[in-house]
Amino acid sequence: MASVDEIFKSSGISGKRKLDPIRDPIQDEIYKSAKMSSSSSSNRHAQVDDAQDEDEDMEAGPAPPPDEEDFGPELPPDDDEGRFFGGGITKQESEILDYVDEADAGNAPEKIDAAWLRKTALNFEKRINKNAELRAKFEDEPQKFIGSEADLDADVKGLSLLSEHPELYPEFVKTGCVASLVSLLAHENTDIAIDAIEIMGELTDEDVSAEDEQWNGLVDAMMDADLLGLLVSNFSRLNEDDESDRSGIYHALGVIENLCSRQSVAERVGEDEKLLQWLLQRIQRKEDVVSQNKQYAAEILAILSQMAVANRTQLIRLDAVDLLLQLAAPYRRRDPDKGGEEEEYMENIFASLTCLADEAAGKSKFIDAEGVELCLIMLKEGKKSKPPSLRLLNHAAGGNSGVEVCQKIVEAGGLKTLFTLFMKTQDHRLAEHLVEIFASMLRLLPANSAERIRTLAKFVEKDYAKITKLIKFRRDYVARLSLAEQQNDAEKATTSADDRETAELEWLSRRIDAGLCTLQTIDAVLAWYSLSGTKRYH
Repeated sequence: MASVDEIFKSSGISGKRKLDPIRDPIQDEIYKSAKMSSSSSSNRHAQVDDAQDEDEDMEAGPAPPPDEEDFGPELPPDDDEGRFFGGGITKQESEILDYVDEADAGNAPEKIDAAWLRKTALNFEKRINKNAELRAKFEDEPQKFIGSEADLDADVKGLSLLSEHPELYPEFVKTGCVASLVSLLAHENTDIAIDAIEIMGELTDEDVSAEDEQWNGLVDAMMDADLLGLLVSNFSRLNEDDESDRSGIYHALGVIENLCSRQSVAERVGEDEKLLQWLLQRIQRKEDVVSQNKQYAAEILAILSQMAVANRTQLIRLDAVDLLLQLAAPYRRRDPDKGGEEEEYMENIFASLTCLADEAAGKSKFIDAEGVELCLIMLKEGKKSKPPSLRLLNHAAGGNSGVEVCQKIVEAGGLKTLFTLFMKTQDHRLAEHLVEIFASMLRLLPANSAERIRTLAKFVEKDYAKITKLIKFRRDYVARLSLAEQQNDAEKATTSADDRETAELEWLSRRIDAGLCTLQTIDAVLAWYSLSGTKRYH
């Protein structure tokens, strides 16, 4: 059976998300205005027709030669070094240019180093204190503190430079600036809180070339400053009907995604029950069209489910299995639009369910919430929901605690559905999941139980058609594995002893990619069938 990591490789979950661009009509008008201005400048080009109208009385042909001894005005005298060596400018003009060059040199970009950071941190703290002081002093007169607010906001945005200099992260933590930045999430002005969230997203982004030690130190400082609690409080106060607030929630989810890139931090995130409850509520919100934030919340849940057993246990305790099955149910007969947010949303709902169904407690909740029945309906009637529902059923039936799921499959009339799909499908991915379900049932169903006998009988009906298909399926995988073995043998002949250890891993990986695990599962099914004395059921 596929590992939890493989669920995400096959589920189509995207990598790092990007906020949809917001179209600004004012900017569009500016652009249009600028474009019109630039196009109008074409009238300044010389036009032959206009030039001809300047002097209609001018005679055509070359001008007459000058009068005798008249050669026109005298040329100016050459400079000391000659006309082509003096640069063509006067001494005064040269002095002016030198002055401009010196001024430009004074405006050179400031060096971004530890000294710059300490100065920036000091100014940042002053901005925060000044704004807090003015807000307290002139609480009912916003015009008297709005200037300090704008200065503070500019300083917050200025911290984005640090993402280009991750070597300064340790010093950034040491100055105490990280805690101050996190504290701004509680600022009365939500615009400042949103900008602080966005900057933290930039600093923790996977694209920043920070060393693990640098990134870990920064994130630990943020977590110690109650980052998660403040993010959750912003989820409560931001209104997604407002475009700016909606963007703020998106960036907050981005920060959480960044934090989850490290397992130990992902576990700390999963311990925050208020956050999990908000995510579960957010993915349930009714929307005519699935929004970016609804999809992103589903993606965060899928990531948390994948990262740690503790996270899965917490979500199961919060009845996430039942809730997620309800959200998946509409897709038993309806497909989401291809390539849209809803398609990713559906995939993430199934990915979370699949992870939760790997746990013993999750399997029990899955049965209680009629998850087996829902999956069987999707296998018969679904289209896009068919592959993820089969993968979900496979994980639910697998493992040592999957026996009750296997029994439920038989009780719900699932044998006919599964074996019919096995005989019809040409998709190797579906066939692999089906074979794994058969293997789980033959391994887990008690000997001589009615469920086991009915399962074995399916293999021999219609003149052993399922066994014939299974053997054909096995031949396909033997052929694929043989090609991989040939590649490995060719490389073994030229691999040195020093490189052999690394090469062995590559060779094993190639065999697995060719279907080694599936071939072993097919052999297990055939072995169980052979040992069962199945002739008596024929």
